[in-house]
This record gives sequence, C-alpha cells and structure tokens, in this order.
Amino acid sequence: MIQHQVATQEEWQAARDALLAEEKELTRRNDELARKRRELPWVAVEKEYRFETGGGTKTLAELFDGRSQLLVYHFMFGPAYEAGCPVCSSIADNLNASLPHVRARDVNLVCSSRAPLDKLQGYKERMGWSFDWVSTVGPDFHRDLGFQYDEAELRPFLEGEIPPVARQMASACGTDVAGYVSEGPGLSAYIRSDGAVYRTYVTSARGLEPAMVFYALLDRTPVGRNEDGEEVFWLRRHDEYDAAR
Repeated sequence: MIQHQVATQEEWQAARDALLAEEKELTRRNDELARKRRELPWVAVEKEYRFETGGGTKTLAELFDGRSQLLVYHFMFGPAYEAGCPVCSSIADNLNASLPHVRARDVNLVCSSRAPLDKLQGYKERMGWSFDWVSTVGPDFHRDLGFQYDEAELRPFLEGEIPPVARQMASACGTDVAGYVSEGPGLSAYIRSDGAVYRTYVTSARGLEPAMVFYALLDRTPVGRNEDGEEVFWLRRHDEYDAAR
C-alpha cells in the first residue's frame, strides 16, 4: 500500500520547481564555500614525515610525484588490523575511479595508513585499486592531524556503551574495538611552492561524504539512505555484498 503523497504531473512539477530553486541556492553556497576553502591560509609542513612505499622510503614532498598538489586520504588500516575498514574501502573505491581525473589537474592522490606495507599491498590487490598506498614511518603523520588516538583519549569511549557499529567494523577488520577506534579517517591537502610543502586543508567525518558518491546517488532515490533504525550497518566491501545476502 502506498504510504506517500501522490500528485498529478502538474502538482509534481510545481513542487519540483520549488525544490530546484533550493538546490540551486545550495549549489551557489557550495561554490562560495569552495572559494573560502581555497582562500584558507597555508601552514608550512616542517616535520620530516617519512613513508614506506613500493618504491622505497619517501618524504611527503616525494609523494607529490612531480605534481604541485597532493591529496592524502588517511585510511583506517592500523597495525593490528587484518583488513581495511569497510567504510574507508568504500571511499577508496571512489578515490580510485577519480585518480586519472585529479591527476589531469596537477594533483596526486595517495592513501596513507599505519599498517605494514605488505598488508596494504595485499589488500589493495584484493580490492583491485591502482592508487599509491603508503605506510607511515611512525604514528606522527596521522596523529598530528587528529587521526590516531592513544589509550587515554579512548578510555571514555571504551568505558561507555559501545555502539554496535563499532563492534561490527572492528570484527570486519579482524581486530578488537580498541584497536579499531584507535584509527580515524580523514583527508588532507598539500601544495608545493618555492621548494616548500604547505598543508592547506583537513577534514574528517561527514566532511568526507563528497568522496562517497554512492550516498549522493542514494539521496536522490525515493527511499534515500534508509539507515535509520538499522542495527547492522549495511555498508560492505565491494566484493562482499553477495555473501551478505
């Protein structure tokens, strides 16, 4: 039985036109926010971060790979994980598809995690990705940006009621809840100018949704994301959906 308003074509068109005006206003507002994002001041990166890569140990500057700009996705794959976070994996699917397009605009894009390089490379092969994935040398690169947490910082969360999704994601990664939530996702942006590297932008949480294109598509369906009240989070790695049915 239909539980939604049904209208004539004319009534629908009037409602659609009103919504379109709001959508255009949001687009203009997003354009304005993008301009303000570009106008943020730059912060010189003075710490000598190092990364293990398929081509040996590299500096942050070397991750630009000859380009002037760099995007780094901080992928939740900690040393204790056996597999990457499913949510980060869904994001990485979209990043991988975007790689040739951002490179065409003088931007390199890499993923960074704290797990050993061999684990990252094995998981990358399983997922069929082609972007460069680096392993941090030490915790500083992620921790300095707020994407890695110590025991004291996690204690209030771990001593409270653990959300089912945290247990679900920890199990999917082959670790316990404490190990899972010690990592955090994020995106950071950099530019090289006059031989120096500057950090220009950092975001996390719902600020990562532009890289989750499937949510934008679901938001345009009649039912939408339809996540309210779900006890088990629906998101899986792209090679696991058939097994979850």
